[in-house]
Amino acid sequence: MVGRGDARVDRVGPLVCALGVLAVANVSNNRIARRWAPVTSVAATVALLAIARRDGLTWADLGFQHADRGARLGGALAAGVVIGYAAGVASPRTRPLFLDERALALSRTRLLEEIMVQVPLGTVLLEEVAFRGVLPALFGRPFPSRTAAAAAAVSFGLWHVLPAMDMARANPALGHLTAGDSTQAGGAGAEDGAGAEAPPAGSTGRLVAGTVLSTALAGTAFQELRRRGGLLAPSLTHLATNSFGYLAARVARKLDARSASRVRSAGPAAGSAHRWSR
Repeated sequence: MVGRGDARVDRVGPLVCALGVLAVANVSNNRIARRWAPVTSVAATVALLAIARRDGLTWADLGFQHADRGARLGGALAAGVVIGYAAGVASPRTRPLFLDERALALSRTRLLEEIMVQVPLGTVLLEEVAFRGVLPALFGRPFPSRTAAAAAAVSFGLWHVLPAMDMARANPALGHLTAGDSTQAGGAGAEDGAGAEAPPAGSTGRLVAGTVLSTALAGTAFQELRRRGGLLAPSLTHLATNSFGYLAARVARKLDARSASRVRSAGPAAGSAHRWSR
């Protein structure tokens, strides 16, 4: 009996340690030292890899394989992300969904820092190594493979609770969308420079729940990418999604400003027609 108990602890112990590392990194990156997220995330990544390797997992077990295939698959999906963003920003109906103040409030220098440092090192590196590499392998020690994959995906969803709370404050249009208010979600106030109204009560909870569910599903899809192309495939897709999201916010604001300028120049009648066209 003692031997079985010790074996169970040996299987679960590294998993508990890994989850503890991620919990500390999540709070630090989202609440305590956001600007230092690259440093925190690199340190957390090293710690997770050390835990996994000490537990006997190989580099292949952790997803460090199929680099050529991963580059092709991830590159193709990254191009698809760019096309999707371009279509969304081009449409006046969906453009306000890209107006995230976390991106719009940044200076050009800080924007470059986010795209070149914060996203690849502070976000993508840790999340892909953790949720597509280390956690599925560690969950797979005490649990069947399907359960391990589901647990890693759920963990990825829960990882986004704090960022989703920030997103609700930074992008009111998403709050209105989750509340079913398509008029405000469509940015009715953006034309006259008034900006979107504050999200309705209760929308933050719905947005957080929706974010957890959607990122858990995305985690499942990313795990399939990892199976097909190693860690590189989901990493490239993830990098494009986050980095180009910052650029999409800037482009959306410029297009909105041009649209508002044309409406003001054309006069009240044209402005009324523009609103009805939406």
